[in-house]
Amino acid sequence: MSDRCRPAEHGLSVSGSSPEHGFTLIELLVAVLIFAMLATTGVILLRSSVDGQAAVRTHLDALADVQRGIATLDADLAQATPRISRTQAGTLAPAFFGRAAQKDEPLMQFVRAGWSNPGTLRHPGLQKVEYWWREGRLERVGYLAVDGASPPEPATLFRDVTALKLRYRGPDGAWLERWAPQKPLDMPSAVELVLTRKGEKPLTLLFLVGASLPLPSGAAPASGVLANGV
Repeated sequence: MSDRCRPAEHGLSVSGSSPEHGFTLIELLVAVLIFAMLATTGVILLRSSVDGQAAVRTHLDALADVQRGIATLDADLAQATPRISRTQAGTLAPAFFGRAAQKDEPLMQFVRAGWSNPGTLRHPGLQKVEYWWREGRLERVGYLAVDGASPPEPATLFRDVTALKLRYRGPDGAWLERWAPQKPLDMPSAVELVLTRKGEKPLTLLFLVGASLPLPSGAAPASGVLANGV
């Protein structure tokens, strides 16, 4: 009797394969394929988790930058004070000057009170402040002296600014695109700033100018109110 026809009790199965032979090539290929699929799925899930965390971190950083910029504008405008200053050339500047958005001249110039001094430096409590829009950046220039000082390096509040619109509210409640008062101590009661950044919706901000200044009758803006979402 040939080996093919031997019964199972002699150590061979009826199909002719022995347990000692292990897995077949097809079974190994199937196992490798399953392992590769599981590994690929794990890598995809891990990559998605990392990308999600990076996107959340980027959004939170951008939101923090916006909040810092809004807080700086709010603090400056809320503490604006009617104080005439002198430029570096010695000419007199009104207490508050504001114009429509442009890139070759400051957007706003005024003097604020409450200049903090955490380093116990020798400087007054008043500070002359300018805001500029240059090369897509909204910048703040804080002078070391109110009169005759040269401008220091600016601090960037917002980047990638593609459009900017400013309006100033007068004592009669009218909104003006330029604030150049006949009386040098006159100041607007509020400032509206519409800021558009690259890839973002326009951001509308309303700020009160000078906390002790009287507001006209009617609805008045609150400091740092977001009319449109971030």
